[in-house]
Amino acid sequence: MGTYEYVVADVFTDVPLEGNPTAVFPDASGLCAGRMQQIARELHLSETVFVLPPEQDGDIRVRIFTPVNELPFAGHPTLGTAVVLGASHEAKELRMETAKGTVSFELERDHDGRTVGAEMWQPLPVWEPYDRAAELLTALDLVDTGSTLPVEVYDNGPRHVFVGLDGVPALSSLEPDQRLLARLPDMAANCFAGSGTRWRLRMFSPAYGVVEDAATGSAAGALAVHLARHGLVPFGEWIEIRQGVGMGRSSTMRARATGTPERIESVQVAGAAVVVARGTLFA
Repeated sequence: MGTYEYVVADVFTDVPLEGNPTAVFPDASGLCAGRMQQIARELHLSETVFVLPPEQDGDIRVRIFTPVNELPFAGHPTLGTAVVLGASHEAKELRMETAKGTVSFELERDHDGRTVGAEMWQPLPVWEPYDRAAELLTALDLVDTGSTLPVEVYDNGPRHVFVGLDGVPALSSLEPDQRLLARLPDMAANCFAGSGTRWRLRMFSPAYGVVEDAATGSAAGALAVHLARHGLVPFGEWIEIRQGVGMGRSSTMRARATGTPERIESVQVAGAAVVVARGTLFA
C-alpha cells in the first residue's frame, strides 16, 4: 500500500466551494491506470488528475479520469492542476503533456506570488454534424423548439455536442431525461444561450459519469469556436461563459477562438482557481 498526497481545487472561481472541484495528485508515480480509475471513482468528482514525469516536451505529464473513464484532455482539471502546481513551479509558463498533445499554460500570480489563475491553449477541435441530433433533442425535451444553431459535435478530447436555446430562462428550466441521455455514448450535451460576449452554459453527460457539470473548460473552448464559426462572435474576441449557476456552484470562464470558419488557429480558455483542501490517500 502506498501513500499519496492530493489537493482539491475549485476551478473557474476565486471563491471557495463554488466553481468545479477537481482533485490533483501532484506525484502519482507508482499508480497504475486501474488504480487511478478506482481512486477517481472513490473521490467521485467530475475529474481527478494524476501528475507524472514528462515523456516528451512538457514540464509534466497528466492522466485525467472521470468516475467512469479516462479522458485524453479536459479543461477544468488541467487548469486546476496548473494552478496547484504553480506553488512549486517558478516559471510563468507550464507545459502539460496530455493524451491529446502538450497543452501550454500561462500562470497568473497575485502580488504575493501565489498562483490564482491560468490561461490555456487548448487542443484544436474537429467537428461534424451530430448524427443522433433527433434523439438528443428528445432527451432534452426540445423537439418542438429545436436548436438556434446546427447541432454539431466537437472533439477536443471529450466529445461536446452543442444545442442553442432562445434565452437564459429556457436554459435554466431544462430538465433533461438522463436515462435517454445515457443511451448516447461518448458525448456531453452542452446547452447554451446568450448574445454578444456573454453566454450561459449547462452540460449534461451521464456517458462520462456526470449528471450536470459546474464548469466545463473543454466545452468553453469548443463553444467559442462554434459561436465564431456561425457568426455570433467575431474571431479573436474574448467571451465570458457562466456555468453552474443553478447548481449553486457559479463558475466563470473566458474563451476565444482565432482563425476562420475553415481553419481554426488557436483556442484559449482562462479562469481562476482556488485550493480548498489537502489530503492523504492510502492506496
